[in-house]
Amino acid sequence: MTTPPSSRGARQQRHQLIVDHVLARGDATVAELVELTGVSLMTVHRDIAELADRGILRKYHGGVSAQPSMVFESSSDFRLHAHTDEKRALARAALPFVAPGMSVMLDDSTSALALARLLPEVGPLTVVTNYRQITEELRGAEGIRLICVGGEYSRTHDSWIGLPAMDMIGGISVDLSVLSTSAMTAGMTFHQEQEIVSIKRATRQAGATSVLLMDHSKVGRRALHRLEGVDSFDHVLLTGPVDEELVREMRELTDVRVIEAE
Repeated sequence: MTTPPSSRGARQQRHQLIVDHVLARGDATVAELVELTGVSLMTVHRDIAELADRGILRKYHGGVSAQPSMVFESSSDFRLHAHTDEKRALARAALPFVAPGMSVMLDDSTSALALARLLPEVGPLTVVTNYRQITEELRGAEGIRLICVGGEYSRTHDSWIGLPAMDMIGGISVDLSVLSTSAMTAGMTFHQEQEIVSIKRATRQAGATSVLLMDHSKVGRRALHRLEGVDSFDHVLLTGPVDEELVREMRELTDVRVIEAE
């Protein structure tokens, strides 16, 4: 039986509420989550089981705890439902950088996916990506010439990575590269996985112009691996609320154009 869209949307919102609560505290009891969500004990148990199956939370007797940050921050499934309004705002702010006839490379971020959904408005375009979600979004779009980057398929990221992907990206030159990552300070960007750092570096370097999309939850944070300096990008698009001192420092440290999306 297919879940009605309204029920599916409510479940996704509830899952996001549960995940945010557990990540903020490290763990939570089932009773806490029942009170938090206002749904039945049975529904919470189903939610926990689904989140555990997706590798986002770890289930134990009587409650759940957060998986290591690498798991939930890398999970495409988790990222698809996180900060969706901010990603749509970033996409709208990035769209003016795209003009008909351009070639555009999009990374496997859900922020880039939000932009991909707007690209048929601009076509004709050539779009290059290693993200399956973007290929699904654009494969039927008229006016979009779609080039898919191949390689080793990662179920966690729902994208193609590894040496074959690196080799293919390294042989492509585009007008515009658009990407996101998991964390940034005023002067440096970061990602928690070394292999993804390599892919994102190659994606940024493939573009004559590069745009970095960052929702407010990623700003003022660090992750395990340094990606590239903020000044490696031509434009950085942010959503608020972002610390004004950090934005001021970013503008002072770099020549990058910092845009705060509405």
